[in-house]
Amino acid sequence: MEGSENDGGAAPFVQWKSEFSRRFQYFLDRSTPHTMRRWLGTLAVAMIYVLRVYYVQGFYVISYGLGIYILNLLIGFLSPQVDPELEALDGASLPTKGSDEFKPFIRRLPEFKFWYAITKAFVVAFVLTFFSVLDVPVFWPILLCYWIFLFFLTMKRQILHMIKYKYIPYDFGKQRYTKKSASSSSGRRRD
Repeated sequence: MEGSENDGGAAPFVQWKSEFSRRFQYFLDRSTPHTMRRWLGTLAVAMIYVLRVYYVQGFYVISYGLGIYILNLLIGFLSPQVDPELEALDGASLPTKGSDEFKPFIRRLPEFKFWYAITKAFVVAFVLTFFSVLDVPVFWPILLCYWIFLFFLTMKRQILHMIKYKYIPYDFGKQRYTKKSASSSSGRRRD
């Protein structure tokens, strides 16, 4: 009985947190098939963040950290789940002949998780811009040049890895298979 006295204030909070988590997950699940709308929403959040940083003329270190985090997410998004370099050491490799087993490209970081992480990162960075203690004075062009250098160096390494192991992390131009329409496969109908 003594435990119930101490839990009196915590129980409504736990219940509210559980309900909020359940509703949030419901909306996340509903947004899954709407890829374009999700990314447009993220673009809007990113623009709000950029306008906030531009308006206050600060928080460049937070922006730099955000850029590094997004670069790290991008590498995960462009990388295969099973690294062909490590798989080649084990004796297995990508198929080179028609008789070899087909292994589809599976991302290390799926698109939905990539979108969710980027959106969360922009929201957190936006909230951090309201704490003046985090506005460290720095010469932002140096941070920008360093980030651009890291971006090109990292992308060069990633692209060379893609070329070496012949995988393409996007599906533009790849053949798509569609279902037959119900009317064409059912034949003529007699009344």
